[in-house]
Amino acid sequence: MTIDSGDVAWVATATALVMIMTPALGFFYGGLVRQKNLVATIVQCLMIFSVISLVWALWGYSEAFAPSVHGLIGGLQYLGLLNVGAAPNPAYSSTIPQLLYFAFQLKFAAITPALIIGAFAGRVRLKGLLIFIVLWTTLIYIPIASWIWNPGGWLHALGLVDFAGGLVVHTSAGVSAVAAALVIGRGIDFGKQARPNNVPYIILGTALLWFGWFGFNGGSALAANAVAVTAIVNTNLAAAAAGVSWMLVDWIAKGRPSAVGMAVGAVCGLAAVTPASGYVPPYASIIIGLVAGVACNYVASWRARTRLDDSLDVFAAHGVGGMWGTAATGLFASVAINSAGPNGLFYGNPHQFLVQLLGIAAIASFAFVGSYVLLRVINYFTPLRVHPAEEAAGLDLSEFGEEAYEPTSGAPAPSPPAPSS
Repeated sequence: MTIDSGDVAWVATATALVMIMTPALGFFYGGLVRQKNLVATIVQCLMIFSVISLVWALWGYSEAFAPSVHGLIGGLQYLGLLNVGAAPNPAYSSTIPQLLYFAFQLKFAAITPALIIGAFAGRVRLKGLLIFIVLWTTLIYIPIASWIWNPGGWLHALGLVDFAGGLVVHTSAGVSAVAAALVIGRGIDFGKQARPNNVPYIILGTALLWFGWFGFNGGSALAANAVAVTAIVNTNLAAAAAGVSWMLVDWIAKGRPSAVGMAVGAVCGLAAVTPASGYVPPYASIIIGLVAGVACNYVASWRARTRLDDSLDVFAAHGVGGMWGTAATGLFASVAINSAGPNGLFYGNPHQFLVQLLGIAAIASFAFVGSYVLLRVINYFTPLRVHPAEEAAGLDLSEFGEEAYEPTSGAPAPSPPAPSS
């Protein structure tokens, strides 16, 4: 094992790129919500990042990536970063320090639960949210990461591949968002037409997510090599294709394109290509993106006609995108692109496609049921939902006593409602 300075430089850069995705998500979600929840939405993302940084260091990394116990969970060898230092861990990479691998994986663990908050934007107490995030990461995210990315994980042993988190990140967050929306219930403003409060924030957030995703996917090669380059190219092509296909669906259905729609479509393409980016040729990433833009658009439109208040369509974007991309990996994967990966159905290996479908079913079921039960238990001990008066005032005032913008000249600043017990 020899530390490679080029690999270290690239993975360290990718780690920083993935970190910027957390505030980017905050701006993306913040632009979509009502103005009264703008500050709360952005700061919740940063709070989650801070809390999960500690969780990951204290026990999360060990339970995900220490030698697996019966294929279900990592051991305790790395608790508190014990035995994690400058030496490589050959189970993951022989050319970068294990401490850098820890830092890279931390960014994934931190952004995944932040994705879920879009399902209940503007209606959950901060206390309940933080309890949920810690327990969800510990009981849902960490086992899934261990099953798929730990060499001893049971899904890894079956041959499932997920290059950068189509199942671990996007599917788990997407289906958990549905569970959260069901448990927490519809917002008091549900069904009322509301424009996004800040379209430029949405576009800014999308651009920064797109930029950071080059580290998200490219860094998952864990080396400065051809697989990383392919992942970066595939990431860009899929995002562009999905943005265009979502735009075209809107244009045909509504008579004009939508700036918000194209931005959301690009994010759907990024989610969809994530599991496939280091395994498929570039032409496949275009197909993955085109399909994602259309499919996610239709699922979001269908959801809007239901009584499910997944406020920012986390399931449509990340759940559907992640599952489609995972299945597509089983179709388009090629050893000519990545010799460490498999061939897919279109390259003579139908078994891989079946394994990918099994992984989708297992992860979606576990994440949904686990999240639903977890939220019910938390809600029994501490109410998750804010009081209707606090929800009407907005979380900016009721939870933080702050506002995104100064009141209009001459208008008195509203007083935050008294916090409910």
